[in-house]
Order: sequence, then C-alpha cells, then structure tokens
Amino acid sequence: MATPPSSRDNRTNPWPEWPLIFRTDYGHEEVAVHYGRDPRTFNILTKAFVAASDDPARLGGLNTVLVRWEKSGEGDSEGRFKLVEIAGTEKLIECDMALLAMGFLGPERSILEELELDADPRSNVKTESGKFATSVPRVYAAGDCRRGQSLVVHAINEGRQAARQVDIDLMGNSSLPGPGGIIMSRDTRVHA
Repeated sequence: MATPPSSRDNRTNPWPEWPLIFRTDYGHEEVAVHYGRDPRTFNILTKAFVAASDDPARLGGLNTVLVRWEKSGEGDSEGRFKLVEIAGTEKLIECDMALLAMGFLGPERSILEELELDADPRSNVKTESGKFATSVPRVYAAGDCRRGQSLVVHAINEGRQAARQVDIDLMGNSSLPGPGGIIMSRDTRVHA
C-alpha cells in the first residue's frame, strides 16, 4: 500500500471514521534513531523467498519490486485498482527471518472463481442484504469476505448469524440466537 497522507481527507475519510493518516509509533521512532531512517517501506511487493546460499533449508533473503496502484483498464465499470510492478526496481533484501503482517485486500479470487460465486462491486462474496447464502446453493459467506474489512466483532457476529441461517436451511428452524439477542431459558427457577 502507499504511504498514508499526513492529514485526513474529509471528502474520502470524514469524521467520525477512524482517520486514515500516516502515524509514527514508538517502535518506528526507536528503529529510526538506531538505523537513521524510518523502517517502513511502502508500495513494495515480495516476489519470492530466497534460500540461504549455505543452507537451502534456511531463508536467505527476499526478492522484491516496487509497485503502484492503477485503475483497471477500459470496460471495468467498477473502477477497481490493480497492482502494477515498476520495472527496474527489483531488489534482494538479505534476511534470515520474515514475519508476515497481512492486510486485507479482499477475498481470494481463486476461491470465488473455483466455486463460481457471484461477487459484489468491491469483489466481496455477494449475498442478499442480511442473509449469508451465496449464489451457489449450500455455500454461505460471513465476515470480511462478505462485508469487507471490518472489526473482528462483526466477523464473529456474522459467523454466528451464518451458522443460524445454515441451521434454519437444514432443519427448518433454529434454537441459535438471532441478531443481537440471546435465547432465554424457559426454566426460571433458581438452582441451588
């Protein structure tokens, strides 16, 4: 992803949304003091993990390339972005350990294509509003792949509601709680 802006753009990121701005955390400052620069590199793609020259079972480095995001070509009415590699920016970064911190850019296209699932304009799995059944019978979607990147509590709630819908579709009814609720026990006696 690109370096975030230093201030909020109220047209695309209005209050009360979380401000999508460039932030420097204590850890970034500490590394910058030690190494003389901010440790973050933006718009970079890891192309391959490279084995160590003395031991092919160990990591020796990463083949990388700088990238930019461009709007898709003609005929793409959704205006989606695609990742384009910048020629001549290939670089080997030597390392013996890689920690993966993944951001969410949408569900894996291969799954949607393999199952022939319909996608919405943002490339998420398409379902009816408030429902979790997809365009393919007996295939359900919930959480980030359905609604887009969001909070884990939303994913948990959607997972529960999808389970409830599966239960209803299979059994004709469900004893699982509905949206935002719990099922109260009919037994109101106090047990010692």
